[in-house]
Amino acid sequence: MKKLSRLTKISLLLAVLFGIDKILGVARQMIISRQFGLSAELDVFNAANNLPDMLFMLISGGALAIAFIPILSEVLTQKGRDKAWGLFSNILNIAFIITAVAAVVVALLARPLITNELGIAPGFTAAQTDATVRLLRLNLISTLIFSLSGLVMAGLQSNQHFLLPALAPILYDLGQIIGAIFLAPSEGYRIGSITLPAFGLGVDGLVYGVIIGAALHLLIQVPGLLKYHFKWSPKIDIHDPETRKVFRMMAPRLVSMFCIQMIFLAQDNFASRLEVGSVTALTYGWWVMQVPQTLLGTSIATAILPTLSELFSSDRFDELKNKIERAGQVMLALTIPVAIIAGVVLQPAIQSFLGLDAVDTARVVDVSRIFLIGIVAHSVVELFVRSFYALQKPKYPLMGAVATLIVFILLSLVLSPALQAKGIAAANTLSYSLQAVFLLFLLNPLMASKLKFSRSLLMGLFGALLGGGVAFAVLNFAPRIAGTLIGAVAGAGLGLAVAAVVIRQDLATLRQL
Repeated sequence: MKKLSRLTKISLLLAVLFGIDKILGVARQMIISRQFGLSAELDVFNAANNLPDMLFMLISGGALAIAFIPILSEVLTQKGRDKAWGLFSNILNIAFIITAVAAVVVALLARPLITNELGIAPGFTAAQTDATVRLLRLNLISTLIFSLSGLVMAGLQSNQHFLLPALAPILYDLGQIIGAIFLAPSEGYRIGSITLPAFGLGVDGLVYGVIIGAALHLLIQVPGLLKYHFKWSPKIDIHDPETRKVFRMMAPRLVSMFCIQMIFLAQDNFASRLEVGSVTALTYGWWVMQVPQTLLGTSIATAILPTLSELFSSDRFDELKNKIERAGQVMLALTIPVAIIAGVVLQPAIQSFLGLDAVDTARVVDVSRIFLIGIVAHSVVELFVRSFYALQKPKYPLMGAVATLIVFILLSLVLSPALQAKGIAAANTLSYSLQAVFLLFLLNPLMASKLKFSRSLLMGLFGALLGGGVAFAVLNFAPRIAGTLIGAVAGAGLGLAVAAVVIRQDLATLRQL
């Protein structure tokens, strides 16, 4: 039996740890859902998260981190670790200062940013708006912490260290669970004869949990910095050649991430005008899709970026093309069956885990199924975007992101009045699917030869047809377990087993990524 490749081992490690993260995420959502349901309070909490999340993603998360890794990997390869850590310190200092200034501006302008017709939640009541302003300002503390933690994650990944960055989201979830169990409820949870303390802070307690989680997210990664002999330097040198190169790479990514985050803000803007609970239904639906997408798409895309960057800096273009092609084939073959099978068995799982009534369960299930169709597009978009950054061609993802935002807004305007939250979810899935096709069209001419995905696409569809059929049969017709959570689990397991037989060639490819 052939040994697993290093990239495959890293991808599997990330998938396992991301899986633990998602299990904790399920627990967190169960606790929060059973406390708040699809309530106006939870709509406020979810809306208040968006702008701080946007700041993080624009400054030191997705924007700077993805632009940073290829340059830092290049400096590590060509100039050594000391020079790389000097660059890292410079970028870290600049990013923190920019984040702090931006956080102050957002805190001062919080109310108009929420109430403006083009703002976060113009459809909220006055009481909801007041609460959103308060929670948004509080949430900016976690944004400051993440401005450091996000770059630390990028620095460790550039050193081909993936364990602690993958553990960090798990600690973040634990912090949020602390907030949900101890800080938010007015009555303590009972475990046997023990009653846990409860501070009765409501949704404010959830935000304090986010802050605790952000601090843990940073602290867990500090040993990694020590392992690689990181030495912080207080310098700020905007004229440093590598620093300028990072920011040249970052500029298109910044606009790209702005467009991506604007999709979330636009989503809440549209949803705030719909029936109560629409913001939260979309949040849950997005989260349901993100569970398998993170395991199958993000894990591979995250692991592959430093490798692609090294191959590009070494002029090994055939290997680079083969890595992208195999990763894309695996993603297509895995995500298509998972999307269909998960959609088939979703209803009992949502009802059991979130504890919603029949009407709200149906709303979340409908939205989730539409989001799940988009798992394929979201996964390959992650791969293609990272491929462009490894090739140091950031303008192409920028073009895709701008087009996606425009298409999303137009489709939401058309679909949401009639379909409510389902229309917004459909706009997301359709716009990202178009982006995936567009990015592939732009990526192919940059490769040593044309990327080939058609066989894996067909096998994925065939596996989805057979696996989804098996899952549907078990869930609806199996004696004693039909319509139950056990039936859903059994149907999903058997459906995935059937699909695995169909896509076995791509599963073999996964071993040798």
